[in-house]
Amino acid sequence: MKNIFRFVQKLSVKLLVISLLLMLLTGGFYGIKGYQMYQDAINEKSLAKRVEDVRSMENFTPYSELPQFYIQAIISVEDRRFRSHRGIDLIAIGRAAWRDLKAGAFEEGGSTITQQLAKNMLFTKDKKLERKAAEVFAVSAMESEYTKEEIFELYVNMADFGGGYHGIYQAAKGYFEKEPSELADAESVLLAGVPNAPSAYSPKKNMKLAARRAEQVLKSMVRDKIITQEEAGEIAEQIR
Repeated sequence: MKNIFRFVQKLSVKLLVISLLLMLLTGGFYGIKGYQMYQDAINEKSLAKRVEDVRSMENFTPYSELPQFYIQAIISVEDRRFRSHRGIDLIAIGRAAWRDLKAGAFEEGGSTITQQLAKNMLFTKDKKLERKAAEVFAVSAMESEYTKEEIFELYVNMADFGGGYHGIYQAAKGYFEKEPSELADAESVLLAGVPNAPSAYSPKKNMKLAARRAEQVLKSMVRDKIITQEEAGEIAEQIR
């Protein structure tokens, strides 16, 4: 009996070591592929040139002209630790991985605002492991060279808001006929929810789904103590 127990124990240790080695080899493989993907992207066009191109777009909206309520809504629902992390949120990644395991499918990515910007600015939207690895290198460069405010304004000026609108200026004008700085709180909440799934949450396409997403935004803002439950209810009434 002791011999069997020792055999099982040794086998378990060997399997653990093999599993760790496989994980390291896999990580190294995709790390190298990701780095090459990042290098290919910046060789094609440098990060600085890409940023310059975004800032030179017609109606580019700087951070200073965005309503604070809109900024708070986006950060709360998309990346609540945006101001404290360095582009990668390990807590969010761990939570997303756990939910994906329970669901048995790749449902949640745990991407930060900086990662989403990197994807929109340098890469395709395909959920490939090498692209996720490439994002790490891009995010490191972005967080080193640009402030959080600059990263945020680049993100909202590139985001897809559904309805054929790209960037916060087009979205504010297209949905509400307003400048971004003129957005009311309810309008800010609606727009904060759209980029998560633009084709589904576009207010022009499906107002019912857009309102449900807005409720999720309000719930996250209550959780983060940005607004009270009573204030969330008042804003939700304006959206319904």
